[in-house]
Amino acid sequence: MPKWKIYTPEGVQDILFEECFLKRNLENKLRDIFRSCGYNEVETPTLEFYDAFSVESDITPQETMFKFFDQQGRILVLRPDITIPIARIAATKFRDARYPLKFSYIGNTFKYNELGGGKQKEFTQAGVEILGAGSPEADAEVIATAIQAVRAMGLESFQIDIGQVEFFKGLMEETGLSEQEIEQMRVLIDQKDFLAVEELVKEHKISNNLKELIFSLPGLFGSTDVIDRVEKMTTNKRSLKALENLRQVLKILDDYELSKYVSVDLGSVQSLNYYTGIIFRGFTYGVGFPVLSGGRYDRLIEKFGKNCPATGFSLGINMIMMALDRQKITTDKPGVDSIVCYNAGGRKTAIKICDELRRQGLVVEMDITGDSLEGIKEYAGSKGIGGILKVLDSENIEVYNLQTGEVTKTTFSELGAEK
Repeated sequence: MPKWKIYTPEGVQDILFEECFLKRNLENKLRDIFRSCGYNEVETPTLEFYDAFSVESDITPQETMFKFFDQQGRILVLRPDITIPIARIAATKFRDARYPLKFSYIGNTFKYNELGGGKQKEFTQAGVEILGAGSPEADAEVIATAIQAVRAMGLESFQIDIGQVEFFKGLMEETGLSEQEIEQMRVLIDQKDFLAVEELVKEHKISNNLKELIFSLPGLFGSTDVIDRVEKMTTNKRSLKALENLRQVLKILDDYELSKYVSVDLGSVQSLNYYTGIIFRGFTYGVGFPVLSGGRYDRLIEKFGKNCPATGFSLGINMIMMALDRQKITTDKPGVDSIVCYNAGGRKTAIKICDELRRQGLVVEMDITGDSLEGIKEYAGSKGIGGILKVLDSENIEVYNLQTGEVTKTTFSELGAEK
């Protein structure tokens, strides 16, 4: 036997009955939420040209991608992200459409060293994108949709941390730091590394007020009071404009009555070259990574040939499943209500009974083993099936309640079926 025949590669997994049942239910709930908010679903190819993702190395570093060659020697990748394919679609197939456009998606993505997928290399991503709207209302709607999606999947204890990358960019512009130093500063602040931030700032001639504000960045999170406090600490026009934009988005979310799920994080500065405004991440108990992230990315679509503002979010369904499990939140399980068996000559009636009970919303199995009643009882007990309907002839039926041991008689007509 080949050595790896019965194994799966590292970072991928088989998703079995109960977990797959839960996953599909969550996906269906997400589709309902997205569709009810006017988002139209698209499905992008699992295989893409590497060139599509090389336009945005800030989000998809090439070493994280699964790459291989087609017959013509061109580099292909398994899609590591779905936002970028949607940008490609918008700039090509919807180039002359009436904007704004609202996309949604659910699909598997692939990355090496992917922590956001629960350390999996294959994971399911779902999300929405609004293209062609640069307003605070669009940002707020995306965040509100994210909150509604997480709640629909069964989580109530979670928080969305919202920042504004332009606030940080304005401060860095004022410092005169090089691009390399700004990126180093970004990483340190994103990691909340207070000491390293202080050391980096001390190496440069920066005003004391600006130094104080930069030192405090990793700790600037909480309620909207943070914005009020920080506005008094800077005169930088770019930063102040960003704070006003953030305030507008938060006010709209208050009108949605979703403020309890939201907090301000001015130290949230991920992916400066990709994001251009509002950014946010969602956290919940029991998971050490964000379960969702998003923000405004107004310059992505122009890399595919169309100048278009955009905002959106994506969430990891695998991460949500992990959170539900670790928070011990009860979820639906797959089950069978009844199993139908029959005596010789009763098969046609048994089939009609199965059809009728399924129309009534029950989950019903037909016995396909021809086993004895005792054997069927044993099988039903092992699967948690609550009852057996035994078709005696074209009209008469015995009903076995396996929980109480009660046996009753009924007829084909009483079950509501038509002959």
